[in-house]
Amino acid sequence: MLKIEIQCADITQADCEALVNAANNYFWMGGGVARAFESEGGTAIETEAMAKGPVAVGEAVVTGAGRLKARYVIHAAVMGQDLQTDAVKIRSATCNSLLRASELGLKSLAFPALGTGVGGFPLDECAHIMLTEIRRYAAESTSLERVVLVLFHPLASEIFQRELAKLEG
Repeated sequence: MLKIEIQCADITQADCEALVNAANNYFWMGGGVARAFESEGGTAIETEAMAKGPVAVGEAVVTGAGRLKARYVIHAAVMGQDLQTDAVKIRSATCNSLLRASELGLKSLAFPALGTGVGGFPLDECAHIMLTEIRRYAAESTSLERVVLVLFHPLASEIFQRELAKLEG
């Protein structure tokens, strides 16, 4: 059974096999979570990701993780070059990230709050969309045993915790 965890921490340090990057569909890593991955993991992550783009918004691609503790980075194209996102894009990017992790046979995956930083999407709506999609996916056959939502700010962590409690209640 898939376990969903919520942590208030730095996603670059997450103890998971793969980390999800909230990306644009060209995979240039200019700000937010993407910039943190590049800073901690090295420019090879961006170089490898950009070679796989552009893709349709909502898709996800896998690269190595450079110097990060994780083995992979899954780049979820949650926005286009306009840096705008919406519920459909977040849902699709979440689903496709889960699919990529399963295709690799991974047991653990860490997500940030997709689209809430640079994309400006509301945290509460993001929490509902992502957690609903993860729970839906958990009902299917998957290698994943653990999905961690790693949120940098305490308020974001609280919002995701509340939404998870509602969905599980």
